[in-house]
Amino acid sequence: AWSIERPPGDTAGCTFCHTSSEERCSTCHQRHQFDPAVARHSEQCKACHWGKDHRDWEAYDISIHGVVYQVNKWNPQEFDFSKKLADADYVGPTCQYCHLRGGHHNVQRLSTVYTSMGMSNADRGAPLWKERRETWVSVCDDCHSPRFARENLQAMDEACKDAGLKYTETFKVAENLMLDGMGEPMPKDLAPDWSGQHIWSLKIGAYHDGPKYGGAQGESGEFRMSNCSDIERICFESVGYWMTYIMKGMAHGSWNDATYCDGSFGMDRWLVKAKAASEQARRFTALEKKTGINWVPSEFWRKGDYLEQLTGTRIVKEFPGKTIFDLCPEPGWLDTHHAPAEEVESLE
Repeated sequence: AWSIERPPGDTAGCTFCHTSSEERCSTCHQRHQFDPAVARHSEQCKACHWGKDHRDWEAYDISIHGVVYQVNKWNPQEFDFSKKLADADYVGPTCQYCHLRGGHHNVQRLSTVYTSMGMSNADRGAPLWKERRETWVSVCDDCHSPRFARENLQAMDEACKDAGLKYTETFKVAENLMLDGMGEPMPKDLAPDWSGQHIWSLKIGAYHDGPKYGGAQGESGEFRMSNCSDIERICFESVGYWMTYIMKGMAHGSWNDATYCDGSFGMDRWLVKAKAASEQARRFTALEKKTGINWVPSEFWRKGDYLEQLTGTRIVKEFPGKTIFDLCPEPGWLDTHHAPAEEVESLE
């Protein structure tokens, strides 16, 4: 969603992967070769699966598994890519060996992604996840003992749990500031979010529900990357970036990523930033009250050439009283640029 709220020229890195490339064999098999041996190399995943909010390649590349791969991948005795994945006797795991085990093409079948890539405060040891957890262990025990696999997955759970404490505190700082009327600028002073709403961006369903957060009961705001207060952006990055680093790092055996490279250390830093921003806002508010200053948000929050390109602004102008959710023919259907012509016609 936070990609959609950007001008089209900003989102080349999003749309390249999240459009038809997801559905093409040649994305992984390479159009001019179409050699299964090429598709079995970890680098084939690198074009899409890296970056701030899905740091898969980096987590794998600097993990102990990734290092084993990088120093041995040219040796056919250690990595024989001519063999099917089910027959391969690799000295270390590739992305494909774990996620496409046996040549199965449904990546989600053996995926480490659940509870929103580590961004949800969930008990990952709960019975709900037992089957998924044991499936992971069955992959790890190709090379490790089941006990070793379970201990490492438990370590991941503990890291995510600690991250959740920081995430909760960071959001609480922003929430208290907003409830005290100091979260500037407020949604009503902003251009609409990408969906055409004026709801606080951190009102995520059950986390911050009710009219005091804007919107109706159960209605959610939409994360903003731009045109929002600094403290809201800090909260977004803490969860959307650093919290996923922790989960991805621990899941791939990249402990450096989980800790130092903007993982848990990053969350520490952003929590301090949120507290500092809150303190500053409260000091300014006290001074303004004492001196009789009535602060009014600047007009640039509402208008501007950049904001005119965003979907929310266009929706408000062209479909007054509607949001993108009212305009979608079916849930989850958002992109008119790549939709069949008859669906675009019915929308219009």
